[in-house]
Amino acid sequence: MKHNKDDRSDNVENIQYNIDMTLENIHRAEDMINETDDEKTIEILKGRNERREGALKGMREEIKDEAMDKKNGYK
Repeated sequence: MKHNKDDRSDNVENIQYNIDMTLENIHRAEDMINETDDEKTIEILKGRNERREGALKGMREEIKDEAMDKKNGYK
């Protein structure tokens, strides 16, 4: 079986895209929280945003690592 070479050349861009989309989702959820009176919906959206914030922290660390690796030629 032939293995494909690990192509990481677009990882930084892909991670940045995921960060951007996560931030957009956080903002949309915040807008929905401000527009609704339904406590259950508010609770659900706040929980999702907490998880998104945690994911953002991980993605920001990952993008730093990938950017450094890219700068060093993935050595």
